[in-house]
Amino acid sequence: MDTKNSLITFGQKLEPIDVIATEPDWVQARPTWIERALNRALELPSGGWYVVGASRDIRNRPRRYRIDGREYVAWLSRGQPKVAPDACPHMAASLADGSVRNGHIVCPWHGLALEGERHGAWFPLPTFDDGVLVWVRLGSEDTATAQPVLPNRPVRYLDTVIRKDARCDPEDVIANRLDPWHGVHFHPHSFARLNVIEQTEDSITVRVVYRVFRRLGIEVDARFHCPEPRTIVMTIVAGEGTGSVVETHATPIDPGRTAIIEATLATSERPQFHVLIGTFGGLLRRLVGWRAQKLWAEDATYAERRYALRKGKA
Repeated sequence: MDTKNSLITFGQKLEPIDVIATEPDWVQARPTWIERALNRALELPSGGWYVVGASRDIRNRPRRYRIDGREYVAWLSRGQPKVAPDACPHMAASLADGSVRNGHIVCPWHGLALEGERHGAWFPLPTFDDGVLVWVRLGSEDTATAQPVLPNRPVRYLDTVIRKDARCDPEDVIANRLDPWHGVHFHPHSFARLNVIEQTEDSITVRVVYRVFRRLGIEVDARFHCPEPRTIVMTIVAGEGTGSVVETHATPIDPGRTAIIEATLATSERPQFHVLIGTFGGLLRRLVGWRAQKLWAEDATYAERRYALRKGKA
């Protein structure tokens, strides 16, 4: 798709690049590199941490989350998120069907109030709120770390978090994001032009034009890398919005089911940007979230297809 001459780009000007690829997407794509980069990502330590959901979603009402084959309940206790097994230690009622009172989660069946202390075999799990996402630590203490592996983030930002469940494993989500070559062909409504400008063993940088409206676009350089096995981060390293990040987290629900939790943290050096955040922050969050959901409506089919092929179900 040759859209170069029909585009109008605005924003910061980027340094010219030596080679602009003209081959079709399928010729440019590097399946072998994708698999190698994915395998390296899967070998990274996670410290036992899993993304639960958006920080702003956990409030004074209990919420149920299924992570890695088990049910958990999350609630806000004295301003801090808590995550614990969803079964009440008394008679196994679902605590997510209960209520929160004075920081305690109250069982709906018999009124047992629980907070931060162990009650029999029941106890809250280690949690971490990074200001955008809430994480929970599961699994062996032998490999546990004090906090999750977090990417660099801008100091001031507009954040939006979306969630989409898909019939795949976390690795299929990461593989999708390690394939930037599909962007223009698969998402022509969002991307107008893309060229890979740098590849290393564990990262890939692209120069891409994001469509703002029809022929109007913004050109940026974006780098993709995996800080841990269930996360891939896109960072804008040059152009409009330098420092902005999109974190795609893949949390297993059950074998063959994954929650795609994507946090967008947008920033800009332009002073008008922070005025816009203060005035239209809610609207901008909805617009960014709508666009992310639209992309993942398509990309989930990619991840699900890859899963089906791996499992011999296609």
